[in-house]
Amino acid sequence: MSEVIEREASNKAKQQLIISPISGRIGAQISGVKLSSALSAETVQQIYQALLEYKVIFFRNQQHLDDQEQEKFAALLGEPVRHPTVPTVEGTQYLLELDSRYGGRANSWHTDVTFVDAYPKLSILRGVTIPEFGGDTTWANTETAYDELPEVLKELANHLRAVHSNDYDYVGLKPDVDPDVLARYKNIFASVVYETEHPVVRVHPETGKRSLLLGHFFKRFVGLNARESSRIYDILQERVIRPENTVRWRWQAGDVVIWDNRATQHLAVNDYGDVHRVVRRVTLAGDVPVGVDGRNSITISPKGLSAAELEQAKRDAVLAAK
Repeated sequence: MSEVIEREASNKAKQQLIISPISGRIGAQISGVKLSSALSAETVQQIYQALLEYKVIFFRNQQHLDDQEQEKFAALLGEPVRHPTVPTVEGTQYLLELDSRYGGRANSWHTDVTFVDAYPKLSILRGVTIPEFGGDTTWANTETAYDELPEVLKELANHLRAVHSNDYDYVGLKPDVDPDVLARYKNIFASVVYETEHPVVRVHPETGKRSLLLGHFFKRFVGLNARESSRIYDILQERVIRPENTVRWRWQAGDVVIWDNRATQHLAVNDYGDVHRVVRRVTLAGDVPVGVDGRNSITISPKGLSAAELEQAKRDAVLAAK
């Protein structure tokens, strides 16, 4: 059943914000609103509350948004931040482009940018060039995944900490991408290598709910060897991506999707061959995760690099990849 919320637009004419759940545990489509930087504070708050409840929200027919207006709209929900290593789209401050021709196929389960400590709280993704068929994205609810763990696994997960890094097995995750393209992509994405130790179970700073913090930036569990880490990871990750925890979106050009990056994982389905696909994303600044024991995430590397040194490393990687 759809939830209908009346709101006053800037011209004082009444409009309806319609929230329609898509699946049983995650995801809702919102209609009756034209996203822009001119939205009222009340409407923005309604959208944000829907996001906290449904974890990922979908908007059709937002073709009016260009790069600049996407950034301005995103700023209503929080503080936009640049990707730590990948350059922004020319002419923008924060936009990250995922272009299928250059390795931008996020076809493995992950939470965005967990290789840094305060990884983004939200992501706002806009469909620019969409295949006629294929190229869907699927999201998973990491809170319900935790809630449904047997008590013995909850107890284990509550005490685990894990290292995440952007220096991972690119070939294993993207075996169908041209090796030269993949090499250039990795040179940029891992131009500065980050490692961060996170609690495996984080507490949401706004809702207080617990979720599993895993995904493909996971490298190992603290105190366990690679084989032990892999086996335990598979057990927990399988709980996250069970079909009943997921929602799948069939993109159209002009769609906008917003997700709570603190309570979800996602995967872009790579089933569209050589057809061109482009999406553009803005992320919002997050907080440093806290585990159930009250311990924060910890940065392992890089340490001691200034902001100028990090920016220079990114520029050097871009030049080397050309």
